[in-house]
Amino acid sequence: MNAPDLSTLTGLRSGKPTFYPQYRGAAERLERVVHALELISRALVRTVEGPETLICAVAEAARAHLDAQWVAFALADGMLPDAGPRRLVLGPDATPFLVDNVEGPPLPDEVVTCLADIRSARTGGAPVIDTHHAFVPIVLEGGVVGAFAAWTAEHRTLDTTDGAVLSILASQTAVALQNSALYQRGQLLLERAEHAYSEARRTASDLAVRNAELEATQRQLGAAHRHQVLDEERHRIARELHDSVTQAVLSAGMQIEVCRSGVPDEERSERLDLAKELTRRAVEQLRSAIYALNHSGGSDRTSLPEMLEQLGVVHMPDELAVTVRVGGTPAELSGEREHALLRIAGEALFNAAVHANATRAVLRLTYSADSVLLSVADDGNGDPKRMRLMLRMAANNDLDGRHRGLANMQARAVELGGTLDVARARIGGVRVAARIPLHSDSEVDR
Repeated sequence: MNAPDLSTLTGLRSGKPTFYPQYRGAAERLERVVHALELISRALVRTVEGPETLICAVAEAARAHLDAQWVAFALADGMLPDAGPRRLVLGPDATPFLVDNVEGPPLPDEVVTCLADIRSARTGGAPVIDTHHAFVPIVLEGGVVGAFAAWTAEHRTLDTTDGAVLSILASQTAVALQNSALYQRGQLLLERAEHAYSEARRTASDLAVRNAELEATQRQLGAAHRHQVLDEERHRIARELHDSVTQAVLSAGMQIEVCRSGVPDEERSERLDLAKELTRRAVEQLRSAIYALNHSGGSDRTSLPEMLEQLGVVHMPDELAVTVRVGGTPAELSGEREHALLRIAGEALFNAAVHANATRAVLRLTYSADSVLLSVADDGNGDPKRMRLMLRMAANNDLDGRHRGLANMQARAVELGGTLDVARARIGGVRVAARIPLHSDSEVDR
């Protein structure tokens, strides 16, 4: 069996006198390659720190391996748009002369020209290794995206080993640049997503708080509005009863004063009976008013049927017995509609008690799909025909002040797109019915 040739194991021929110089040269080149690969590895592991840190580390690795005076890096215009910096020049002792668009001291002409050629893609796609100058393109997916260039001093001569190291550095830099750009973009998207999620949670929390505050405010406003309606109704009735009671008391006093003069016994008796009746009526009116004004109904009464029950109490206990009945499915009404219905009901009950001398009234509230009907029927002595005449006169503005309440009821119904009708009640007196739509035309369109 033949012994293996020494040149096969070492790459050198032992028979030549240049054996040891060649061996020493090969060893030095191997050491430089190992050191260069170590520098490249240290540079490339900094990908996650961002493109700028990566490029600076790669350029410094090339400068240290070549012991170069100048190292230039540039990306071609339009290539790797998310990568940065796009230009970098390291001078002697690793001093940065150019970082992206931040320029330092003046550069040598050959460096400026090389940068311009790389940016405009005027350079070729093959590496160039001269004695003191190296140019290695950065190739990614079959296309040239940039290049590295280096210039060495007189004592440092470049060889094919240096070209191979620079080629490895350039190819790995291309991949690292793309990965770094993707990583940075992913981090940015993640930060934006986290920020958006945080903002969404904060907004949702704020909306929940605002919604709770709005609902509480709406409840408070609704309660305040209903209490205001009842208070206005009580005040109105108090004023009207005050006027009527005052007139009754004054009339009774006048009758008694007449009796003190010389009048026949029969006339005196009639006048005293009239004074007694006036006094009784005044007392009943005062009792009704005092009862109503002292019973506000409580803050928990918020629905329209409950408020109508409260209005019925205003005319009790003796003068008028009011029954409230509700039909259909109750629907949510606007404050304006509730206010109008309450005022119409209050006016109708007051008329039944004071003007029609009624003892009984039935208040019905009937909900339908698109409207609500409020009717007040009494057993008094009112005349439906005369009341309809008053409404026609009111439409022509030919009505005196004594029947303004009836005209106001009709006006409230008409303003909300409804109607007001007056007819004979089944229980003998007058039936006043107001029908208004649940929503206005503009609300339906929305």
